[in-house]
Amino acid sequence: MPDDAAAARAAAEEESAFSHPPVDPDATAAYGGHPDQVIDFYAPRTTAESPLAPLVVVLHGGAWRARYDRRHITPFADHLARAGFAVANVEYRRGGAPGTEAAGRWPDTLDDVAAALDALPALVREALPQADSRRTVLTGHSAGGHLALWAAARHVLPADAPWRTAGPAPLRGVVALAPIADFEVAGKLNVCGNAARQLLGDKDEFAARRPYADPALLLPTGIATTLVQGRTDLVVPQAVAESYADAAAKAGEMVGLTLLADVGHFPLIDPAADACAVVTEEIAQLAW
Repeated sequence: MPDDAAAARAAAEEESAFSHPPVDPDATAAYGGHPDQVIDFYAPRTTAESPLAPLVVVLHGGAWRARYDRRHITPFADHLARAGFAVANVEYRRGGAPGTEAAGRWPDTLDDVAAALDALPALVREALPQADSRRTVLTGHSAGGHLALWAAARHVLPADAPWRTAGPAPLRGVVALAPIADFEVAGKLNVCGNAARQLLGDKDEFAARRPYADPALLLPTGIATTLVQGRTDLVVPQAVAESYADAAAKAGEMVGLTLLADVGHFPLIDPAADACAVVTEEIAQLAW
């Protein structure tokens, strides 16, 4: 159990991250018929010499639960746009009715992320002509970090997976922020009320579905990947990211792991926090 000081600091970090008003997008496009199957687009806010800006695709967190939608990460999306990126903020179906605690929908959550990424090039050409899709970086926070790692690994999914692609996604890289990146370790630590178990199902379903969903089992990807993790994260502890990085190394792939001292879960997406500047720089190193 965290001590009182650690818990208080974590609560203050969360309050700061959620204190920013939502930022409306410049455009929104649907990639399916469900109300949650939409992508918000943010044009770059800076005037650059190049007419095109790298594209950052954002997948929000919230333990795949319905009460956390994309609106809470719109200040982060706006922050990236102000840093000169074109931004696509992806919504997807999550678990349970609003106000309930069910985590994710199987297979709907993964169906949506795959469909969104497949539809994105055409939607970007129409809605965000300032974006250079050849310089795309995929990022996500917490459960969204899981989805970002998973989306970058579709080409190494089991052969019978409906989301499998013939080759790797055309990405410059992935920057996963405090990701739920290893379901076994996340379960042992009861991350987000064992949300990964809720996403996949009961004991038998969990075992059968894990090879299709757990990023730690979908390696190597051959795509440049960096994890950014706060050392004092009480929501998704450092051990989860470290386990993924270890699994990558055993698979012959080097994954960057940036550990931030005195940083918890939410400063990574809080435009007011120094940690968010670090995240922006990690994305820039892959995108530019």
